[in-house]
Amino acid sequence: MTKMLEINKLYTSYGRIPMLMDISMDIDEGEVCCVLGANGAGKTTLVKAILNMVKADSGGMKLAGEPIDDWPTHKRIEQGISLSAAAVGTFQKMSVETNLKMGAFFIDDAKLLSERLEEIYRSFPVLRERLQQKAGTLSGGERTMLAIARSVINKPRLLILDEPSLGLAPIMVEEVFEIIKRLRDEKMTILLVEQNAAKALNVATRGYVIQKGAIVFSGDAEQLRGSEFVENPVM
Repeated sequence: MTKMLEINKLYTSYGRIPMLMDISMDIDEGEVCCVLGANGAGKTTLVKAILNMVKADSGGMKLAGEPIDDWPTHKRIEQGISLSAAAVGTFQKMSVETNLKMGAFFIDDAKLLSERLEEIYRSFPVLRERLQQKAGTLSGGERTMLAIARSVINKPRLLILDEPSLGLAPIMVEEVFEIIKRLRDEKMTILLVEQNAAKALNVATRGYVIQKGAIVFSGDAEQLRGSEFVENPVM
């Protein structure tokens, strides 16, 4: 099994304050792997470190076996790491169509772009109905769908979903996780970063629990469900 992402003994800090400590983890190609933890546990810092938005103090990282420690953020994105983050959201004043085309920035073939957009419209029919609508006027669930759609249009090697259920009504959480299941069935490699452990473990093969910037438990979905760290999460 090909390791799509490998992180070895990653340490990061903000000034003198340690944020991530001795993080080692990996994600197999074609699997959904989750990172669970309470708000403030270090999950978003981990996401930023993977994209080199937070500099590592030490440790190593590989994408499909290739060291990426020296790669700037834009190269990591260009080489296939894509992020859909609740905290980042969408370009609110731009139309749905423009948002999608922004996600396809690296596609310079007009025919391929048209084909990819059509795939998105089939997978996210609500977006086809809202193409000329400004993203900021969409419902919370629709904006999340747009953010995910924008992130998958390039068919990334690694899709990072950072808190996709954050702030959504229960019915929309169900819809979003149905989309994640569909992407999983299409064998997309996904790192799912979530507070909602129950939902994450319904779609993930295995995962990690992070507390206070360190991994405190890892295992397959069944092991995680029974873990005290999931039942009693702390920051």
